[in-house]
Amino acid sequence: MKSRSRLMLEKSVAAMLSAIEIYNKPDFKYREETFSVLCINSWELLLKAKVLNLASNKMTSLYMMEFRTLTSGKKSKVLRPKRNRSGNEMSINLFEAYRVVTEDYGVKIDRAVSDNLIALTEIRDNSIHFVNNDLLLSMKVQELGSASLQNYLHLVSTWFGDILAQYNFYLMPLSFFRNFDDAPGVALNSSEKKVLDYIKNSESQYDDSEISDYNLTLRIEVKFQKVKSTSGLPVQLTNDPTATTIMLSEEDMADKYPWDYDTLSTRLTKRYSDFKMNAKYHRVRRELEEDKRYAYLRVLNPLNPEGGIKKLFNPNIQKEFDKHYTKIKA
Repeated sequence: MKSRSRLMLEKSVAAMLSAIEIYNKPDFKYREETFSVLCINSWELLLKAKVLNLASNKMTSLYMMEFRTLTSGKKSKVLRPKRNRSGNEMSINLFEAYRVVTEDYGVKIDRAVSDNLIALTEIRDNSIHFVNNDLLLSMKVQELGSASLQNYLHLVSTWFGDILAQYNFYLMPLSFFRNFDDAPGVALNSSEKKVLDYIKNSESQYDDSEISDYNLTLRIEVKFQKVKSTSGLPVQLTNDPTATTIMLSEEDMADKYPWDYDTLSTRLTKRYSDFKMNAKYHRVRRELEEDKRYAYLRVLNPLNPEGGIKKLFNPNIQKEFDKHYTKIKA
């Protein structure tokens, strides 16, 4: 049976694939608007999948909580899930999920990811409440979307392993069928101009010449050029049953061991009043790392077992640390 975090992740991937499919259609009149809505939805589901993963798949970790008003008019002393008009529990939004992952659990995410999501959200909100009909804004969605896909691929791979190898994640470059050299002559309405000015201000904080694993925007250029080359990487398939078999997947390891070193340290800091990252902590942690119930050594490159490794931890490891530190009273 699949865990809640894995099911949420699958929905996230489905939403991103839908965004890409819509965007790459040869003639779609609501391309950029629909892409921005589905892309942001995919990111929200990814972050919620990570929250569930870090919280041992407890659905309450996704609920908006509130102190309810009692019949006496006073506020309750116990937090309860906030409910919507139909009576269902309301879940946290995209940026609250981002805050929980980065602040409550201490997971490090490059700032460019946050800036990219904010910019795309601005376009999504503008798309829902207004009408976007400008070529420059279309080009900016292309740049933001390309960077967002790259960021998405890196985080999914880092958090959940190599589960996207079967998919092709790319946006067809608009320059393939549109001439953006003529775009500056297009007039903008006031709403679209404000969105573009906002994104331009965000872009000014980044170095255009530097492309890293995580980016705010990516500018893609397509050039047609005749090339004759015999170079390439030789690949050979074989049906030889005696050939070496290489397994690249780590099934459900991300669900069982969702915490890395930084996340573990952050959670212990919030859990105990006398916790310090000193020799005692490292000694206890190293002892527990020998127990497969609490720790797992993930090989970063399955093709090179002698390469780097990353230590991952099961949340149940906290119960062992309870024997050595004093828990903070709620």
